[in-house]
Amino acid sequence: MQKAELRKQMLQNRRALPAEVVQKRSESIANQFFSNFPLEAEQTVHVFLPIIKNNEVNTWPIIERLRQEHPEVRVAVPVTDVAQNILTHHHLTDEAVLLENAWGIPEPQNARIIHANEVDVVLIPLLAFDKAGHRVGYGKGFYDRFLADCRPDVLKIGLSLEPPVESIADSNPFDVPLDAVVMPDGVWYS
Repeated sequence: MQKAELRKQMLQNRRALPAEVVQKRSESIANQFFSNFPLEAEQTVHVFLPIIKNNEVNTWPIIERLRQEHPEVRVAVPVTDVAQNILTHHHLTDEAVLLENAWGIPEPQNARIIHANEVDVVLIPLLAFDKAGHRVGYGKGFYDRFLADCRPDVLKIGLSLEPPVESIADSNPFDVPLDAVVMPDGVWYS
């Protein structure tokens, strides 16, 4: 299936999910993440903040467990720089003031910048992924550009409410494949 068609279909399917189903699946994803990916002190985990109106995976259960169970791990979150068409990355602390941007994404204000090469694990939003590790996002390329700036050893983990599709027909060389995808009922590895 082509990205545009898959994006449209998955957005429609996701928006039809009841909020309680999204929350239950999100909590299962958090449990799968912590069960399958041991964290080390001083690591930096980059976590996207969910667009609630789009029924994205709610990453707040992951963030709260990182804060409570792994206070030695830094949590970075993205801020969208639309003028430059990039993401910047900021340390999320308890004191952070979050404001929603035009797309409904909460973003910290005046938080310390974390450079892409400091990130050890990236939790990546997606609408769909295939069995080769390619993903379909919203089509702006923000995460592909961010991942290209990360160290080669960064762990790239998608978070998905759904299992993989067989194949994304129009993936391209700029698409950065995922190392793993955490789903409510398990983990897919490349």
